[in-house]
Amino acid sequence: MCLTRRLLTTVAAVAAVLSAAAPVPAAASVSAPCTSTWAAVQRVPVRRPAWNGGPVAITGSPVVRYLRRGERVTSCVVGVGRDVSRYRECGGGSLWRVVPGGQVPARCLERA
Repeated sequence: MCLTRRLLTTVAAVAAVLSAAAPVPAAASVSAPCTSTWAAVQRVPVRRPAWNGGPVAITGSPVVRYLRRGERVTSCVVGVGRDVSRYRECGGGSLWRVVPGGQVPARCLERA
């Protein structure tokens, strides 16, 4: 009987400590806005993934527009394409940066 009472007292004390812990501010649960800016190293097409091509653009994806050399864009997300989506622009690779309007090969952008 004494062991049960001691166990319940310990559980109650732990619950009281946990409930008295400082609440997490609401702003901490919201992610910070994207502020990473990138500049195009050359004229490069912004491609939108085709409806049947998956979530990452490929070299055959439709061109939405072009980024001029030195044009700045905001991007915080990188798409990883596999063998099919390897590109040759800007030195090649399979990483695509998600920019407004579509995706651009990651090597075609440099941190601004």
